Amino acid sequence: MNALELSEVSKKYSSFQLGPVSLSLPRGCIMGLIGENGAGKSTLIKLILNMIQKDGGTVSVLGQNHKTVSVKEDLGVVLDEVGYPDCITPQQLNLILKNVYQNWDEEIYFSLLNQLSLPPRREFKQFSRGMKMKLGIAAALSHHPKLLILDEATNGLDPVVRDEVTELFSEFTREESHAVLISSHIVSDLEKLCDYIAFLHQGKLLLCEEKDRLLEQYVSVYGTAEQISVLPAGAVIGRKEMPYGVQAVVKKDLLPAGTETSRIGIEDLFLFMAKEERLLNQSM
Repeated sequence: MNALELSEVSKKYSSFQLGPVSLSLPRGCIMGLIGENGAGKSTLIKLILNMIQKDGGTVSVLGQNHKTVSVKEDLGVVLDEVGYPDCITPQQLNLILKNVYQNWDEEIYFSLLNQLSLPPRREFKQFSRGMKMKLGIAAALSHHPKLLILDEATNGLDPVVRDEVTELFSEFTREESHAVLISSHIVSDLEKLCDYIAFLHQGKLLLCEEKDRLLEQYVSVYGTAEQISVLPAGAVIGRKEMPYGVQAVVKKDLLPAGTETSRIGIEDLFLFMAKEERLLNQSM
């Protein structure tokens, strides 16, 4: 059973449309949601959480309709703004959340506070943005959730703490029944962390694929404009003019044998695909 299944999910506003989006997140895996500001990442996450009403499609969370009340117990959620009251302390938050979640585990919670260097008696309003995110992550992990949904949860964290937090997420999915959906502008974190990558651009899902398969399927080719122009039709998915030639992102299996290639990272792959999609839309 998949932890998350979306089929033809859509949401339309006056100046923006998301979808239709279809994707699946297997249990035991981490999916990274990549996209520029305004691509629809937060909208998609809010649709999954039933915070806004979708216009079409279906959402299944842990095998149940996402509107089912019992699903909430199994979700750990951190949004881009952690919205606890300014006057509350982490110690007081424990007293509140132990009455909200049936499976709240204060031993795990206080262990995470210590691990993440969060003072239990300091008021929330005195926390930096990074500390607020860490508190949200600690709370999300402390009621034995099965699915973590994280919207820019590493934003505001310094590199050392980001590394520590992403390790927590990796440990979480060592349990085969667990899964993580995480959006982030820090693509390097997602490339190290994720098993699956989903690209959103201007409300469209450009692709959703296993990360290792993506890195095997797409490569860079450098050459002159003429050399790139004679590559097989359909092989080139994006290109960039440079002072000394052209860099093209291509589908490896469509290249002639012996073509010299270079590895491409997830961030560059997204940038090339987004640029090509933008050019395609402009030409229509």
